[in-house]
Amino acid sequence: MTVQLVARVAGYLDKVLFKDGQLVKRDDLLFVIQQNTYEENLRQAEAAILLQKAQLEYAETELIRYSNLLKQKAAAQTDVDNWRYQRDSGRANLLAAETRRNLARLDLAYTEVRAPFDGRIDRRLVDPGNYVGSGQATVLALINRIDPIYVYFTISDLDLARLMKEAEWVPGKAYNKAWPVFIGLPAEQAYPHEGQLDFASISLTPTTGTLLMRGIFSNSEGKILPGLYARVRVPVKEKVALLALQEAIGYDQRGPYLLTVNESNVVERVSVRLGAQINNLRVVEEGLTGKEWVVINGLQRAIPGRQVTPQKQDLLPKADSS
Repeated sequence: MTVQLVARVAGYLDKVLFKDGQLVKRDDLLFVIQQNTYEENLRQAEAAILLQKAQLEYAETELIRYSNLLKQKAAAQTDVDNWRYQRDSGRANLLAAETRRNLARLDLAYTEVRAPFDGRIDRRLVDPGNYVGSGQATVLALINRIDPIYVYFTISDLDLARLMKEAEWVPGKAYNKAWPVFIGLPAEQAYPHEGQLDFASISLTPTTGTLLMRGIFSNSEGKILPGLYARVRVPVKEKVALLALQEAIGYDQRGPYLLTVNESNVVERVSVRLGAQINNLRVVEEGLTGKEWVVINGLQRAIPGRQVTPQKQDLLPKADSS
C-alpha cells in the first residue's frame, strides 16, 4: 500500500526529519511546516473565546437584573427582550469562537506531517525552504507499507473452478476461510514465502477469462519490495504423492518414462504421468506404486531388457516447505 504525504496547510517547509529510503514507524515526525503563524492564530482564537465568555456572562447578568426590575415594574419588556437577545447571541458567538479555536488547533497540528503507519519512506520531493500547500496540496513524499505486503495475481476460470470445487473456496467468503498461497522471488528456489488469500475480484476479465486475486504476506525483513514480480502457487488440495528426480525422467514418442530395475535386476521402461514440479523433483501421478527401484545414475547404460548389477540406495529428499 502506497500513501502520498501532502502538505495540508500553507507555509515554508522548515524541517525534514528522515533520511531518504529509511524505515519509519507509525507517528514518526517526518516534516515540519512553518508553525509560528499557526501558533499565533491559535492564541488569537483562544483570546476571542475569553472575550465571548465575558460578553456572555455580562448579558446573562443583565438579563437577570432586568427580569427582576420588570417584575417590580421598574423596567420595560423591551429591555428584557434586548438582553435575552444579547445572551442568546453571546452563546452563539462563543460556540463560533470555540469552533475557530478547534480549527486553529487542527491547522497547527497539520504543520507536523507524521507517518500514518509503519513502512518505508521514499525520497523527499520538496526541500526545506520551499513554500508548500498553496493553492493545492503539495506532495512531500511517498510511503509504502511493506509489512504485511500484498501480492496480486490472476488465475484462469478453469483454475478458479478447481479451487472452488475441490477446495470449497468461495471468493465472496475469502475472509471466512483462510486459504494458503505461496510465492517465490526471482532469486529464490521453490516457494518459501507463505501467506493467505484475502481478496478476489467480483468478476472475471471477459477478454482473458481470468480473475484478479490477492494474497497477504508477512514481510518483517523487508525482502519483498513493492512492484517486484514473483512466482505464485495456490494449492488446491493436499495429498500424498510420489516424487522422482527430474534428471531421471526420460521422454520419447510415447511420453515421459522412468527406468526401473525389477527383482531380477532387469531394466524396465515404465510410462508415467507427471504432475507439478517441486525444486528438482517431479510429482509422479500415475505409473509407480512406490516400491520400485528407479535408475537415477548411469542412465545411458541402462537399456530396457538388459540385466544390470545395481547399487541400491535410499533417496530421501528434503521436504518442500511449500
